Amino acid sequence: MKEKTSLKVRVQKLGTALSNMVMPNIPILIAWGVLTMFFIPDGFTPNSTFAAMVGPMLVFLIPVMIGYTGGKNIYDHRGGVVGAIATATTTMGGLNENGNVPMILGAMILGPLGAWLIKKFDQVVQPHIKAGLEMLINNFSAGLVGFGISLFAVKVVGPLVAALTDIMGQGVDFLVSNHLIPLANVFIEPAKILFLNNAINQGILTPLGIQQASEQGKSLLFLLEANPGPGLGILIAFWLFGKGSAKATAPGAIIIQFIGGIHEIYFPYVMMKPALFFAVIAGGVSGTLTNNFLGAGLQAPASPGSIIAITGMASGKAAGGLGNILSVWAGILVAAGVSFLVASFILKRDKSMVDDSALEEAQANVSEAKAVAKGQVAPSHEAVDFSAVKHVIFACDAGMGSSAMGASILRNKVNKAGLPQDVTNIAIANLKAGPDTIVVTQEELAARAGTMSPDAIRYSVSNFLNSPKYDEIISRLSQTQASEPSESEPVTLTNSPTVEEEIDLNQIDEVVFAHDGEHIGSVTMGKETLGAIFKMNGIQLPISDVEFLGLAAFNAANIMIVTTEEFTHRAKRVAPNAQYLEVESLITTPRYDQLVARLNKL
Repeated sequence: MKEKTSLKVRVQKLGTALSNMVMPNIPILIAWGVLTMFFIPDGFTPNSTFAAMVGPMLVFLIPVMIGYTGGKNIYDHRGGVVGAIATATTTMGGLNENGNVPMILGAMILGPLGAWLIKKFDQVVQPHIKAGLEMLINNFSAGLVGFGISLFAVKVVGPLVAALTDIMGQGVDFLVSNHLIPLANVFIEPAKILFLNNAINQGILTPLGIQQASEQGKSLLFLLEANPGPGLGILIAFWLFGKGSAKATAPGAIIIQFIGGIHEIYFPYVMMKPALFFAVIAGGVSGTLTNNFLGAGLQAPASPGSIIAITGMASGKAAGGLGNILSVWAGILVAAGVSFLVASFILKRDKSMVDDSALEEAQANVSEAKAVAKGQVAPSHEAVDFSAVKHVIFACDAGMGSSAMGASILRNKVNKAGLPQDVTNIAIANLKAGPDTIVVTQEELAARAGTMSPDAIRYSVSNFLNSPKYDEIISRLSQTQASEPSESEPVTLTNSPTVEEEIDLNQIDEVVFAHDGEHIGSVTMGKETLGAIFKMNGIQLPISDVEFLGLAAFNAANIMIVTTEEFTHRAKRVAPNAQYLEVESLITTPRYDQLVARLNKL
């Protein structure tokens, strides 16, 4: 059982990695889709000048940005640069030799690969670099590694990806022409609910869909996962035939799922009754079959999978205009109708659905039993000290949809209770939390949350929108708050600790330079200066930089954040639990030497 869980977590991580490359660049895909919709010869308003941007965006900008993002996720900006070099050269190879094949798959391979290579190079070489030569060697090494991998990319990866894309494209054409593509939903619909879909969608469907849309003006592949029909049918069935809280929350969930495009909202409803997997599969297959027969498709990915976004991506003249919109809507309606009929049949025959609250208790007991069997049980909340809790983080796969809704609900409860804790949401891939943080995830992601934040107080819920555990969290935090000094009691405030008094490098695991995105030059020099001092004194600590908005991921006592005096207050609002080294100048400050001198005295 443990092996299966491990495999599942690995697939989730792969899907998250692919999603983290594609999702930040969805705006580029949307911009490209709008350009094609209006300005190509078959568009609403043909314009040869503007249409000239369509090709370069598809075959160059989109792959390079995906390659950069993939590299950045592995090794920050340095990894992103090497990944972009490798992807750009492969793209040019595709232009010259591979028939203008968009190197989306190549970017997903080369971006992380280039970043991994430069990361390993740095780990081997940097400890031996002489003081003062860091910037020279860092710049040349990244350029030379990028040069080397670009040659490999053009001669090996480019032709290989072009051939692979051609084979998969022919396979998709065969499935579409023989009306077999709906069978994909047999795998996609359950994968969505188990958070395993990103590996399929971002790794296969999106790249092939972009290729198909560039050739045919639209692609059915963009609808395979985005179709909101199956989830809509499930929610309507619960609205009409459900019991208790499931019935009460279904109407609001319909708006969030169908109009807002947050599909995760219906996942708990299916998990409550596993037989409903048959309903979403039947709905997905029926909807795709309808779209396949009618020749429906989208010009670009619809993200989120909202009826509004889907309609916008279906309305282009090259895609078929009004006729295509009606075909897409027909597929959604059929999917919703079939899903509703199957779900209604299951719910009406299910005599166990007498009390939803009892069902939720049973689910919690089952989840705990499964966790015990898998060795993934979080510490009992009864034995946990909540007095140090300052933050609550909701973590989901993408960190945008369902977790944002859950965070909003709990944030309102926290505000009404007059509690000081902040409530935020984040992608689970970026989760970093210590004992001062409560982490709330879906049950399916509990195992990953445990590995990424073992010291945090962890809660897993079946439904982000309606969980009794929210009230438990508020109750525990309120009890702690009641035992703390009231506002009328004197409270001693302390200034930021001085280097000589507080910061002990033995307790620090990482040094982060915080910046606003504009003063990156001084930050780079500051990193080089501190790195040289650390090296001369035999101190091995990773040094990185991040913009202020990203500091939430470093909000822990084992992180030392270096910032100038004018920005310290701004940084502390985002990461109040970190230790701070406040300096007048990131480059010439004497406090770096004082920091090391204190370490030598200990």
